[in-house]
Amino acid sequence: MSTSSDELTGAVVGLFAAINRRYAHEYEAAAAAHELTTLQAKALLAAENSVPTRSVAESLGAEPSNVTAIIDRLESRGLVERRPAPGDRRIKLVAATAAGRTVTADLRARTPFASAPLHRLTTQQRETLHRLLQLMLDA
Repeated sequence: MSTSSDELTGAVVGLFAAINRRYAHEYEAAAAAHELTTLQAKALLAAENSVPTRSVAESLGAEPSNVTAIIDRLESRGLVERRPAPGDRRIKLVAATAAGRTVTADLRARTPFASAPLHRLTTQQRETLHRLLQLMLDA
């Protein structure tokens, strides 16, 4: 029985890898269509609505200081703008411009799998998958 369990584990891990590759490839191709890096595309999507720089960093899994160059590049291309937060000028908000929102709409159209990888699953299947993945992380 351990051989079949080992084979099943290998198959599941292989599926995780295939999903990750598909997700990454889709984002890379969509970003490249706009001469963006994958991180720039994800930062632009995170800034679709006016958000603090920290929120963009969190969506990328990075420190705010590390996303400054990414935001600078997007800003130089006219895709985002920085502005002070109302009520606290120390906080900088990043917001997609009209041109940036046009690009985000196209990025979403070019990333159907990455945008909704669980769309074929029922709510119950999503809940089960969530519980199983959480169980794996909690181990």
